[in-house]
Amino acid sequence: MIEPLPGFYLISDRLAQLNPIKPVVMHSLAQEIQGFSKNCLRKQCTRVTTVTGRKLLERRSGGEDGEVVQVEELEEGSGCGFVEDTNLDLQVGVVRPFLLLGSQDAAHDIDILQRYKVSHVLNVAYGVANKFPDYIMYKTLQILDLPDTDITSYLGECSIFIDQAREQEGVVLVHCNAGVSRSSSVVIGYLMLREGLSFQDAHSQVKLARPSTRPNPGFYQQLQSYKP
Repeated sequence: MIEPLPGFYLISDRLAQLNPIKPVVMHSLAQEIQGFSKNCLRKQCTRVTTVTGRKLLERRSGGEDGEVVQVEELEEGSGCGFVEDTNLDLQVGVVRPFLLLGSQDAAHDIDILQRYKVSHVLNVAYGVANKFPDYIMYKTLQILDLPDTDITSYLGECSIFIDQAREQEGVVLVHCNAGVSRSSSVVIGYLMLREGLSFQDAHSQVKLARPSTRPNPGFYQQLQSYKP
């Protein structure tokens, strides 16, 4: 039998007195959540630009009575909350000799329109005026660039206008605001409807003509499933 060394218990007792073991208290995640207060949240400010061009400032803060939202309308020139691209986008995609794709900048540039011999303009932007009604035939459909907008419901009407331009041996420019989502989706849909192209082929041809082509996710999915 091995006996402990002399003084071992004395040393152990002394260490226990110097470094007493403290009980560990474990807090569950549920307890942490229940003890959380909205008052700990910082106030948030969000700049909002509505589809009509109004600029609003939303201030949100948590209080004992719940979330408080204050809305203030900003004056022009107060900033829009994002970096504006002031460069003109005058690139025009020639999808077919009679069918062009571009932005509102191209649609408002008379030199561009004359260079490409544009006779018709299909305007699918929201809130963009037709600048040369005395010289060009316009059709306007104010389409919102939102994923849940049913873009395919507009394809028939748009295609009829494009056909009219072609039958009159004219040239039609299809544009929205940026010439990226709505107008490109209309042109892709036209190729699928009138030429029987698959979505992939139509998308590839339009993107080749205008590299910035990028239908929003909702439009992309709708066109993938579109069966003319």
